[in-house]
Amino acid sequence: MKVDKRLFRALIQFWNPAYSCFTFKKVDLVPTVEEYMALLRCSKI
Repeated sequence: MKVDKRLFRALIQFWNPAYSCFTFKKVDLVPTVEEYMALLRCSKI
């Protein structure tokens, strides 16, 4: 699987390991399975 390194670096900056979610300022965002699949460009789990 080919990974977009720029996207991956950008996502890491906002990842909050304490809560296992993305945090943008004071907003926590937990992607759904479908959103993870789209980000990783996977057609199947």
